[in-house]
Amino acid sequence: MLRTEVLAGLVVGLALIPEAISFSVIAGVDPKVGLFAACSMAMVIAFVGGRPAMISASTGSVALVVAPVAREHGLGYLIATVILAGILQIGLGAAGVARLMRFVPRSVMVGFVNALGILLFTAQIPNLRDVPWPVYPLAVAGLVIMLLFPRLTKAVPAPLVSIVVLTLITVAAGIAVPTVGDKGRLPSSLPVPGLPDVPYGVHTLVVIAPYALAMALVGLMETLMTAKLVDEITDTRSDKTRESIGQGIANIVTGIFGGMGGCAMIGQTMINVKSGARTRLSTFLAGFFLLILCIVLGPVVSDIPMAALVAVMVLVSVGTFDWHSVRPATLKRMPAGETVVMVLTVIVVVATGNLSIGVVVGTVVAMVIFARRVARFAGVTSVTDPGRRRIVYSVRGELFFASSNDLLARFDFAGDPDEVVIDLSGTHVWDASSVAVLDAVEAKYAQRGKRVTITGLNEPSAAMHARLSGELAGNH
Repeated sequence: MLRTEVLAGLVVGLALIPEAISFSVIAGVDPKVGLFAACSMAMVIAFVGGRPAMISASTGSVALVVAPVAREHGLGYLIATVILAGILQIGLGAAGVARLMRFVPRSVMVGFVNALGILLFTAQIPNLRDVPWPVYPLAVAGLVIMLLFPRLTKAVPAPLVSIVVLTLITVAAGIAVPTVGDKGRLPSSLPVPGLPDVPYGVHTLVVIAPYALAMALVGLMETLMTAKLVDEITDTRSDKTRESIGQGIANIVTGIFGGMGGCAMIGQTMINVKSGARTRLSTFLAGFFLLILCIVLGPVVSDIPMAALVAVMVLVSVGTFDWHSVRPATLKRMPAGETVVMVLTVIVVVATGNLSIGVVVGTVVAMVIFARRVARFAGVTSVTDPGRRRIVYSVRGELFFASSNDLLARFDFAGDPDEVVIDLSGTHVWDASSVAVLDAVEAKYAQRGKRVTITGLNEPSAAMHARLSGELAGNH
C-alpha cells in the first residue's frame, strides 16, 4: 500500500538522522559525511539490492572498522577505503559468498537477534545519562504513545506520531532538553561527486587494503544476516547474491559522493518492516526524505528531542529481542549445545560491539558441537562365524575426521581370525581421514598375515576410497 510505504520511509528517514550523526562521531568525521552516506546508500540500494524493504545506510560496525583510517590518514583515505571496499564486495558477491549463509545455524541467528536487541538498547543509555529531568517523562510519554496509538488506528505509524507530538510539546512549552541539533550541524547543500584526494599508488593501496577488506566482510556479513532475518519475518525470499553486489555498488557511489559507506541497518530495517513496508519504495524514500529533512527542513529536524528518538529505538530493541528463546520452557526443550551457542554469540557480540565477530565465533562453536554429536553416532558391531574362520565388522554412522579417529580401537587385530570383512553399507565415507584410517586397519591386519575385504560402500564413498586408498601413507 502506497501510504504505508511512504509513511514508513518517513519514519525511517527521521530515525536515521541521530544514528548517522552518532556514527560520524565514532568514525571521527563531520556529521554530513555520515548523513550523505545514509542518503546515498538507501537510495542506491533501493534499485540494485536484492532484498526489498531492507534499509542500508551508514552503520556503527562499518564506522568502527574505518575509524582508524580517518584518524590516522584523513578523510581522503577514508573515502578511498569505502570505494575499494565496494569493489571488493562486488567481487565477493559475484564469487558467491552469499551462499555461505547456509552454514549459519539457527542458534547463531537467534543469538545475533538477541545481541542486536541488547546493543540497540544499550546504545540509547548515553542519551539518558546526565540529562535534564524532563527527558525521562518525555521518553516514557513516547513509549506510551507508541504502545497505545495503534489501538486507535494503524493508518499512521505510531513512531511518527510520537516524534511529532513530543517535538510540538517541547517547542511549545519551551522545555530545554537535548535535541537532534545538539548532535551536530546538519548539511545545507547537496553533496558534489568527486574522487578521493589521495596519491594514486601502491603505498595508498597498502594503507587502505586491510581496512577495505575488513569493511567489505563486516558489511556483507551484517547485510546477509539482516536479509535472512527479513526473509523470515516477511515469509519471502531475497536474492542474496544481487544484494551482495548491490552493497558494493552502493558503497562505490557513496564514496564518490563523499560518504563514509555502510551496510544494511537492522534497527532501521526492523522499523521499516514492522511499519508494514514491503517494497523498494520505502527504502528509496527513507534516503530521499533524509536528504530533504536535512537540507530543506534542517532547523525543524534540529528541534526534535532526542528523548523521542530514544523511545522509538527502545521499543524497536524490545521488539527485536526473541523473548520466546529465553523462556524457561524453551530452554528446557532445546539441546544444551544449541543454548550454549546462542548465549556465546550474545556474549561475544555484546562484549566486542561487533555483530560479525559474534556470528563467526558462534558458527565455529556450533560446527564443533555438531561434529562431536555426529561422531558419537558412529559405531562398530562384529559377528564371528561359528568356525572362527571369518569375522564381519559392521560400521554404522558417518565416517569423517571426528568419528574415524576412534575406529582403530574397535578392531581386535591380534585375536581375530585370518579373514576379516568390514561391512560399510551402513555408513558414508566423507573425507581423507576416514580413508587413511581404513588403510591403517588393512595394514595392521596385513602385518599379521590376515586378509581384509571392505564391502558395502555406496557409490560416492567407493569413488573416494578408490581414489585415495594407498595414496595417504606418506602423511602418517
